[in-house]
Amino acid sequence: MSTSLTESHLKALTPPERGRRLLFDEHRDAPRGFGVRITPKGSVAFVLRYTNSFGKDRLVTIGEHGTWTLSAARKRAAELRKEIDTGADPLDRRRTERREPTVAEVAEQFCKDHVDSLRSSKEVRRLFNLHIVPELGTLRLKDVRRADVIGLVSHIASDRGRQASLVLQYTKSMFAWAEDRELIELNPIATLKASKIGKELAPRRRQRVLDRDELKALWNATPSCGIQWITLSALWMILLTGQRPGEVAAAEWSEINFREQIWVIPETRRRKTETDQTVPLTPLMLDLLGKVEEWAAGKRSGRYVFEVVYGRSLNPKTPSRAVFNATNALGNKVHPTWGHWTPHDLRRTARTGMARAGVDETVAELAIGHTRKGIVAVYDQHRYEDEKRRALEAWEHNLLEQMK
Repeated sequence: MSTSLTESHLKALTPPERGRRLLFDEHRDAPRGFGVRITPKGSVAFVLRYTNSFGKDRLVTIGEHGTWTLSAARKRAAELRKEIDTGADPLDRRRTERREPTVAEVAEQFCKDHVDSLRSSKEVRRLFNLHIVPELGTLRLKDVRRADVIGLVSHIASDRGRQASLVLQYTKSMFAWAEDRELIELNPIATLKASKIGKELAPRRRQRVLDRDELKALWNATPSCGIQWITLSALWMILLTGQRPGEVAAAEWSEINFREQIWVIPETRRRKTETDQTVPLTPLMLDLLGKVEEWAAGKRSGRYVFEVVYGRSLNPKTPSRAVFNATNALGNKVHPTWGHWTPHDLRRTARTGMARAGVDETVAELAIGHTRKGIVAVYDQHRYEDEKRRALEAWEHNLLEQMK
């Protein structure tokens, strides 16, 4: 059935008793096959009937009357007719688009497959839900452009540079993951670097070290400050050895050799390197370990050095939380640039103390677990064990001097 459609005509349409009814538009501005579909429930939708390149009869819906005006629907139908005349099939394209995932869908699958197994999974998911999904979630993954990501990251970077860097990092990881699984043909942000977006995202090397008063407060701290004694012991061990907080938290008694006075951290627990680390144990370290061993006797599993819950090592995040909660009790000052000190700053403090004590740079770096790079690492196979012991003893002496 055909007639020249008007808005008043559309409003006066009566629904069929059953089935659908098609009414085609004969207006001079209407492309061939344009009309409306009326259902028994009274729904009126603009449609376009066409034949695809294989001779198949098709009917594509443009939109509901009321949401679309008659003139807007005619204009859209004319655009679709131009596409059809070039051999395109709008209905097939829509079906394909429905199969193409959105950023929100890909983000969820990425988190399930990759993120949820990480220790930082909660923080990564939080950033996805706070920034990436709200801004880009409804876009088809293939439709995301480099400019979309730059805009998102730049907005965050205006007052939260570190968070913007993480959002960029996680977004790039998600796109790389999607490209590997052929969800997209080309990763639009594969070469996008933080430095290309703004100086706010450029990583700054933290330089926070503890001053004499802060060292005294930590060294003389007791559980009355709000930190359990075993956690305090782990903080003291980080300060004395200069090793990474995570390595100290997971230390096992099987790694401690009291006879040779060494602690060997296996490469399997050293996330940033691929070699064992031998830590010479100084008198203060041995004294501290002896007290921990005595304290743990009979009430701990005997596997982990710093064990709060039976049979489980100290959570690597516990020292950071403890220090944060005991800021005032520890006399933890606010540095104008870096804020309060954290457990990782104890490692930097130890390294700085070795330099102050005149320890050679190469030896000091090896003492805190850094490895050498390049040609030197290939040709110099000396282990520097004696030199590392003297370095840690020099730092211990320097620390005790500051306690006076």
